[in-house]
Amino acid sequence: MTGSANAASVANSEPEGSDGLKAFGAVLKAFRRRAQLTQDELARRVRYSAQTIASVEQGRRLPPGDFVERAEQLLDAFGALRAAAQHAVRRPGLASWFREWARLEEEAVSLCTYECRVIPGLLQTEAYARAVTLSVPPPPSAEEVQQRVAARLERQELLRREQPIAFSFIVEQALIERRTGGVRVTEALIDHLLEIAELWNVELQLMPLRQPCHAGHDGPMRLLETSEHQWLGYTEGQQTGQLIPGTKDVSVLFQRYARMRSQALTPEDSASLLRRMRGTL
Repeated sequence: MTGSANAASVANSEPEGSDGLKAFGAVLKAFRRRAQLTQDELARRVRYSAQTIASVEQGRRLPPGDFVERAEQLLDAFGALRAAAQHAVRRPGLASWFREWARLEEEAVSLCTYECRVIPGLLQTEAYARAVTLSVPPPPSAEEVQQRVAARLERQELLRREQPIAFSFIVEQALIERRTGGVRVTEALIDHLLEIAELWNVELQLMPLRQPCHAGHDGPMRLLETSEHQWLGYTEGQQTGQLIPGTKDVSVLFQRYARMRSQALTPEDSASLLRRMRGTL
């Protein structure tokens, strides 16, 4: 979002959609759907036109301040819409569909992450983050590589935040066995994971290679507890991410995550496995 000095002029126009505006629009759409309202129904209740609702949801219009407040209260968004409007700004290095979740992380009380594709960004080393960035087409520019790596390392400040966040990570053993970036990168990654696992507010579990019963077959997931003790979910695919605010849908993710916690190795056994893997490289 732009600064307050030019917000008024932007609000009355239809600018080209920015990543920040699109992120706010996606959050609004998710909460509107949770409330089972059409765009026309929401428009009537917040006293704006249906065209305005459509433009905001599509990321083509900056939401007016009174619109944000009305939608926040009507949709019972526990501060998410208000905060998204304040922080709807482009963050270089982060995918557009991930930026709203990254902002929510900054105010979280608890964070749970299951990953089966790549080591979570909060746990990556600089060398691993660089190797991942260079592995996925299209080839990024040197500036894009630097921005993506810097953004991931900046997010890791959350691990040692003065007001602690309770972290739970479940990571597939196969992601380490893959040796992304080569042996030396993997050695440093394992050392880093062992160091992070010693933090008192972090629980790190590995899902072993052989696990006949696995509740995570539908893919990666994240769960987040806000400072108001509301829970949100997030799932991600290629070129897309989805915020999940609905209580029923978040409950499903909770059930799956709880099952995976029991299926994964304990934190102690996970650390032992990491040390054994380190010794065989």
